[in-house]
Amino acid sequence: MAIITLTTDLGTEDHYVGVLKGSILKHCPDATIIDISHKIPPYDILKAAYTLKNCFKDFPEGTIHIIGVNPEISTEAINLVILYKGQYFIGSDNGVFSLIFEDVPEKMIEISIMADPDAITFPTKDIFTKAACHIAKGGTLEMIGMPTTELNEKALFRAVSVGNIIKGMAIHIDHYGNIITNIDDTFFKAFGQGREFKIEFRRGDYDINSISKVYSDVPEGEKLAIFSSSRMLEIAMNKGNASKLLGMKESDIVRIEFYDR
Repeated sequence: MAIITLTTDLGTEDHYVGVLKGSILKHCPDATIIDISHKIPPYDILKAAYTLKNCFKDFPEGTIHIIGVNPEISTEAINLVILYKGQYFIGSDNGVFSLIFEDVPEKMIEISIMADPDAITFPTKDIFTKAACHIAKGGTLEMIGMPTTELNEKALFRAVSVGNIIKGMAIHIDHYGNIITNIDDTFFKAFGQGREFKIEFRRGDYDINSISKVYSDVPEGEKLAIFSSSRMLEIAMNKGNASKLLGMKESDIVRIEFYDR
């Protein structure tokens, strides 16, 4: 029984998600369909990549991921199926794949399935679901396209170090108002070398000088820093909305200054 996941910017108030699921089940009635998210902001491939990157590793090998965010709508569009770490990823070559993958994929195929040239408005349904069902039924990738080695690359701002400072930024605000940054724990530990530090944000209006292990390490309503399950530095509040109460939003700068003892 194949697992097919959906990550889209279609929302949940219209009929579009229902159309996708109906199309999958019509061609592959035994499929298990998992909604990762349909509330990606419209056309936001960065948010789509962040969302899928932080969950696909928990799915079993053979899972098929459809990415229906900002798909290219034209007869010349390049759509890909990519095999990466034993799982399949299907979507437009709009840069989203380069933001998800950390290594070179095992295989990349440019999809040759074509939508009706008179109705090219919904490639996620007309192309991606057909490719997903082909794979789910045991079909080979070479039957639906030609191998390729080219991938549209998108640059992602990464945390950097200057002197004794790590400079990063907020890249995601979650449902609870937690502020996830692009500073990962490996970089933090390697650069910090156990030194004392101060995490600054809102242009120095707020600072934190310790890393908590759990949210309840601080009293309710107090701010804290913690490495989340994605291993990225998170600014949060114990049972509070850090984004609203601290006035933080995506793209805001977060600095960590280290001190020699």
